Amino acid sequence: MNFTRWSARLPGTQRRAAARRTDRGLSLSPRPPRRGEGRADDRGEETPGARPDDPGAVPAARADGPPVPDNAPDRPADPEPPALEDFPVRELLGRLPGLVALLYGPEHRIAYVNDAYTAAFGPRPLGSPAADTCPELADLGLNPLIDQVLRSGTPRTVKSRKVHSGGSYTVTCIPVDHPTTDGDDHGDGDPTGPGGVVVFAADVTDHAEAAERLRASERRQRATAVTLQRSLLPQKLEQPDDLTVAATYQPGGEDAAVGGDWYDVITLGGGRTALVIGDVMGRGVRAAAVMGQLRTAVRAYARLDLPPHEVLQLLDGLASEIDASQIATCVYAVHDPNEERLVYASAGHLPILVRHEDGTVHRAANPTGPPLGTGGWFYTSGTIGLPPGSGAVLYTDGLVERRDEDIDEGVAALERALSGATGTPQIVCDRLIRAMGITADHDDDVAVLFVQHPARSGAAAELFHNAALDLLGGIEAAPRARAFASGVLASWRFSPELHDLGVLATSELVANSLQHGTPPMKLRLRRTDRRLIIEVTDGDDHLPRRRRAETEDETGRGISIIAAIASNWGSRRTPGGGKAVWCEFALPAPAPTAP
Repeated sequence: MNFTRWSARLPGTQRRAAARRTDRGLSLSPRPPRRGEGRADDRGEETPGARPDDPGAVPAARADGPPVPDNAPDRPADPEPPALEDFPVRELLGRLPGLVALLYGPEHRIAYVNDAYTAAFGPRPLGSPAADTCPELADLGLNPLIDQVLRSGTPRTVKSRKVHSGGSYTVTCIPVDHPTTDGDDHGDGDPTGPGGVVVFAADVTDHAEAAERLRASERRQRATAVTLQRSLLPQKLEQPDDLTVAATYQPGGEDAAVGGDWYDVITLGGGRTALVIGDVMGRGVRAAAVMGQLRTAVRAYARLDLPPHEVLQLLDGLASEIDASQIATCVYAVHDPNEERLVYASAGHLPILVRHEDGTVHRAANPTGPPLGTGGWFYTSGTIGLPPGSGAVLYTDGLVERRDEDIDEGVAALERALSGATGTPQIVCDRLIRAMGITADHDDDVAVLFVQHPARSGAAAELFHNAALDLLGGIEAAPRARAFASGVLASWRFSPELHDLGVLATSELVANSLQHGTPPMKLRLRRTDRRLIIEVTDGDDHLPRRRRAETEDETGRGISIIAAIASNWGSRRTPGGGKAVWCEFALPAPAPTAP
């Protein structure tokens, strides 16, 4: 902006400029010549209007326009702008669209209200205390604020306060002093009165209603996302035979949109269990919808009984097809009670933490691959021990990530909290949530999955047994396997019917392995409190399938027999090449004991 151009129009500018010209002895425009005076030109000749003895005279400026006649009247000076005191302040305040009230004295008596204030709240008797006649000030919560402004002499503003009548106002309180009529009433040299407060309120009802509609819409969208999120999470966790599990999901606070955190527990058969936790990047319904698709896909891939890294490989391709711009992190881990460890694969997710019986905490290795949806990466599997008496926690970043600290510090804090967390899995989940400072106003979703491998003893241990036999092959392998299974099942005190079914299933599985598999072969029997598991492994990686045998076929009925007599059956490839074929028999529930 050109301040030089506009400064000439400011009040007092012309008078100051004239004073400066007089002090310098310069005149920016020649004054009209007096009668009898002349002016000298450049040649030393006298020119009308110039005085030779005037030391401050300067040559006349040459005008390009037409000459001014001698009888032309003097040009009138620019009018002075009116002073602020010339304006009727009371009339200006009365015409303002905002609400204005002037309160004076410690009792905040009403000295003035403008027309807008009267139209909004009705007439107010002058001289009356505002606390008695202005209930709208109490609705706006201004009475304590007015006292504070009067004492401190500092203006204060409150935004979008609502009154009982339904309007919303943004209010500014400004301290003012007013002069007394008899000079100094206080004896301290201050010729002002007791002071007061100007209350200026702007009607922001439309803005407040629009903001409330927006907030209501956001609340509805958030409620929809939370409902969708919770409906896509497992309504009831599967409880494996050898593990006890619990999970907690807490959505972010009201100001945080719902994310795509999820978890799952999947029983794979043969005593094995898959544990899954993941986090879809993003917020709202879209993230929840992508989460639901990934969780469904994980359950489908888990039924194939694939190694963890192959499951993530399939998920990676699916995530790219669902939404190329959406990525997700995930951990897929499998627990095998015969091996007492977790075999896991991680797609950019936070590490699994394992707490041992003595309180020490071990952290799983770094992620074995990038987040899902990035493509072009081969995932690998890692292992971490989970012996009896230990527990493992899987979690999303909302539990450990903070804006003011590195995420490794959050993971270290979780390790310390896990070290002292004891009790049932649900109690451990709750304690971890509290220890990490997660409240209802947390700014991110939190999902925690805790799995415990209990150390059983006494009567509980009698319900869990393992027995294994190495088979070298040959014609003696089948009868040896049947004799071994018969003896083990008899020692476990099964009913005669279940004993016979177990021996028959063992015979068929071993015969199938002898005919279609290669050494080494192994028979494993496992008993839990809920089922009997029979498994045969060999060195051939071709998985059996159930097929319909023709009447004249002498073979091909083994798997069909297994499927007919067992509660469940399946097969999977084993690490290093080979396969395992298993079947399960559900045990009858124990009879309730008399009180």
